[in-house]
Amino acid sequence: MTMPGRGFLGILMLDTRFPRPIGDIGNPASFAELGIDVCYRTVHGASPQRIVREGDPALLAPFIAAATELTQQGARMVSTSCGFLALWQTQLAQALAPVPVVSSSLLACARLARPGIVTIDAASLGAPTLRAAGVPAGTPVQGVVPGCEFQRKILGNETGMDLVQAQGDVVKAARTLVQDHPQIDSIVLECTNMPPYRTAVMQATGRPVVDIVTVLRQAWAALPPER
Repeated sequence: MTMPGRGFLGILMLDTRFPRPIGDIGNPASFAELGIDVCYRTVHGASPQRIVREGDPALLAPFIAAATELTQQGARMVSTSCGFLALWQTQLAQALAPVPVVSSSLLACARLARPGIVTIDAASLGAPTLRAAGVPAGTPVQGVVPGCEFQRKILGNETGMDLVQAQGDVVKAARTLVQDHPQIDSIVLECTNMPPYRTAVMQATGRPVVDIVTVLRQAWAALPPER
């Protein structure tokens, strides 16, 4: 865990053990190259299954408690390690105000012209989460193939993952999204574990890609200078 001595980005982590290559929100090197100090706080018991598949409301209070600890320690902004936590964007933002909360890359959809979304689990990314993130109605959503390497290893919280195959799974979903919805002019990667494959998705689709790391980089740059 990084414990910066000045204002930092606080990241609420699910309780996971799967690999996190550079680019993944859970790898501090993803932010070191951007000059952003980070501090992680794991919410114990918050498995990918309970957040993505179940949206377990019992976990909201522990997330707020962990986020509050981060702000008390000096976090200038708070984010999360799962795009599905956009469901609780309003509750987190209200609890942590005036510290800004960027729960998910899905928040970016509201300011994009014709976005399309690639997600880890299309069957679970329902209307309540999309509405909570302010995603415009009718925004196309494409999931990775159910049971593929990327989905199985992350939602199953396994210790190993074939990163080459995982990249192929994400790229395949992005290609399908563009083929089915050629009008989209940008791709939003919902899953915070997808940024390592951003370049591959851009190359495969010819579309600019927005993910949690690019969203946080922009939001961090917009913060007022520290006093």
